[in-house]
Amino acid sequence: MKLGLQLGYWGADPIPDAPELIAAAEECGFDAVFTAESWGSDAYTPLAWWGAATSRIRLGTAVAQLSARPPTSLAMHALTLDHLSGGRHIIGLGVSGPQVVEGWYGQPFAKPLARTREYVQVVRDVLARTDKVTNAGPHYPLPYPADAPGATGLGKPLKPITHPLRADIPIWLGAEGPKNVAQTAEIADGWLAIFFSLGLAEQYNAWLDEGFARPGARRSREDFEVAATVQVVITDDVASAVDRYRPSTALYVGGMGAKEKNFHAELYKRMGYGDAVDEIMHLFLSGKKLEAIAAVPDEMVRETMLVGTADEVRAQIKEWEAAGVTMLMVTARDVETIRELATLV
Repeated sequence: MKLGLQLGYWGADPIPDAPELIAAAEECGFDAVFTAESWGSDAYTPLAWWGAATSRIRLGTAVAQLSARPPTSLAMHALTLDHLSGGRHIIGLGVSGPQVVEGWYGQPFAKPLARTREYVQVVRDVLARTDKVTNAGPHYPLPYPADAPGATGLGKPLKPITHPLRADIPIWLGAEGPKNVAQTAEIADGWLAIFFSLGLAEQYNAWLDEGFARPGARRSREDFEVAATVQVVITDDVASAVDRYRPSTALYVGGMGAKEKNFHAELYKRMGYGDAVDEIMHLFLSGKKLEAIAAVPDEMVRETMLVGTADEVRAQIKEWEAAGVTMLMVTARDVETIRELATLV
């Protein structure tokens, strides 16, 4: 089992003490550190800034949003950071959701599976640098078609000026639904599981196995990484730890998506919390956030947590490892927790 430090995206202000957290993670043998983006801080700038003070730990985005930049632009970011870090970059990608894609980026959300497949292929073509990059589309046509609206007809195929350090920078995909997880196993090098649950492990593994079995699948179970974002709290006071993360569960289930389409809510329904999800979403979208938080059952919070004494958490880690998780992406925010976690794996 590897450990990754998930710093995520910023709230109103930058993450306090991030350089100290990253330094501790590298010192304690963590494998990677990750940043994210929503509609505030971006994923790449903090990763490059903080990563400049590191020498060993891998630097990943978890996730960079597809709609935030064209695939060729993402590939430019990736090859640049990979050079600067000496080959330590992990490309983590995700489609986000319709509210962000259409509301923030002003782009259509339709066909997320097809867009992801095409996006990944363009990124790989740029990094391979074997020929000028072309793509027939329909989502990311290169060059822009001469007969398309606003075209000058002067676009021409190009390949990157800078030679990528690695053609095979690993690409991990954030995915929650069965089709998306299966496609991730088929075309990617790793899966970023935002809400991993032991109760769904058998189902997750079936989806992954479907992808591995497809003709031309890039990886197999043996060389594919499963990175699960998880809150790990070492404590004798489990109730207080659950209360600390109850607001986050309510936010993702009730507020990180529309009533008609919320991938996080759908995932928790698969876990068996359908009635609770409906109540939380209704309260949250009605502006009753405190009531929504109170409506989150304890077991719903614990579903995606590792919490308890050191011995109890160590045992839980072994269960997640047996279920197929290869990396715990922990959301630790103090150096003491980082050091204690390192002793458990």
